[in-house]
Amino acid sequence: MPDVQSSTDLRHIPIERVGIRGVRHPMLVAGGDGQPLPTIGQWELTVALPAHEKGTHMSRFVALLEKSRTTALTPALFCDLAREMLPLLNAQKGDITVHFPYFINKTAPMSGVTSLMDYELTWVARAAENGVAFELSVLVPVTSLCPCSKAISEYGAHNQRSHVTVTVALDDLSSLDIDGLIRSIEKEGSSELWGLLKRTDEKYVTERAYENPKFVEDLVRDVAGQVRKLPGLTSYRVQAENFESIHNHSAYAVVEG
Repeated sequence: MPDVQSSTDLRHIPIERVGIRGVRHPMLVAGGDGQPLPTIGQWELTVALPAHEKGTHMSRFVALLEKSRTTALTPALFCDLAREMLPLLNAQKGDITVHFPYFINKTAPMSGVTSLMDYELTWVARAAENGVAFELSVLVPVTSLCPCSKAISEYGAHNQRSHVTVTVALDDLSSLDIDGLIRSIEKEGSSELWGLLKRTDEKYVTERAYENPKFVEDLVRDVAGQVRKLPGLTSYRVQAENFESIHNHSAYAVVEG
């Protein structure tokens, strides 16, 4: 059968990225305890296309995903996947991005009941002939309590759920501890969150937040202080968004380094 996409293109215009996106595909991730964690990824796989090539081989992206479906991926293995993609597509550079929910089994602070807590992770691998660059983003929900509200009120203080998003670029993946990174971010909120709480736990969380008020500025600075300790860190971005309970807008802050 004729292979039209392998024919020569005469327009002399290279394409920076071509491939597939919006692909929902099951995947396994190596959890913090070393056990495979089933989840579903939202994938994007692309390669650079030279000016003389008419098209890329779209089916090979899906074949690559199918091949990796039973492997518990670590960031290092994810980078290997991007590295493997280049000769498969006859490309000199290419990117793989996947967004997926990541679950950690957490124990409530007082009752000791356990439940799963989910976090949004994004992995990006950018492969070229000279190596693979890796970037990780994680969204961690926490509680924040307003210091001003506490200071001016005779009793109580307004609080809200906050989303802290940390993006890091790393050149050393050997010591990356995703669970540890998430825990270090959670600890910087006025209080961390749990999926399941009993009354004794709710009392603890409420009082913990009241005793630990933080502005959105405090939140990004404190998290940035933890992120800067990561081995092999080349760049980072910390964002915090407080979904205000007494305003119809969010408070927002960013630290980059």
